[in-house]
Amino acid sequence: MQRFPFEAIAIVRSPYREKFAIPRQPGLVDVLSTVELLPPYNRAEAVRGLASFSHIWLSFVFHGVVREGWKPTVRPPRLGGNERVGVFASRATHRPNPLGLSAVELVAVECDSAGVRLQVRGADLLDGTPVVDIKPYLPYADSLPEAQGGYAPQAPDTRLAVVFSELAAATLVQQQHSYPALASLIEQLLALDPRPAYHSDDPQRGYGLALYDFNLRFVVADGVATVVAIEPLAAD
Repeated sequence: MQRFPFEAIAIVRSPYREKFAIPRQPGLVDVLSTVELLPPYNRAEAVRGLASFSHIWLSFVFHGVVREGWKPTVRPPRLGGNERVGVFASRATHRPNPLGLSAVELVAVECDSAGVRLQVRGADLLDGTPVVDIKPYLPYADSLPEAQGGYAPQAPDTRLAVVFSELAAATLVQQQHSYPALASLIEQLLALDPRPAYHSDDPQRGYGLALYDFNLRFVVADGVATVVAIEPLAAD
């Protein structure tokens, strides 16, 4: 079997500290992330002309699941988490080659003595994700309005309302200077209902989400996600 050597050309810095609750597709949440190019690719000439494009493609490695291997069939959340389809009929992470592809908005290209960084919006990537290639998005070739989306023809409907407990709201006020967009990000993430599709709407069941430097605790009942607390992440 033929093999091809690849190496990371960049690393993603995002608020997502774990796989749980990362949006299942790019562009669903208005979140800023940074793509830091690595040596020897962190040179201004390597990104010359890129700033004229509004969007880019990021080819990346699902590094969080590499050791788990691939699966011939998967259970897409859009089918309720119970019906199986072939891995190649999905965007699941457990693939023969754990590669992903995301189109993101290019906000800024920064080149200075510290290197090269791309500020992007809408990435669905875990913090520390290795990027193996970057390409400009070409609307005339990459946008296909007549394309059919199979079992996922449209973006998921927003399912959950989001409210904050008094304790959580107080933490947001305290963190407003350091994390001004934290409340909006939490609302967008929880509105998409990050719970596994097969979980029942048990109001007693609590969930935890690592975001930035915080552990977010929430419960869901009657279509409402209540943020119970926003606590500092435990040190490793």
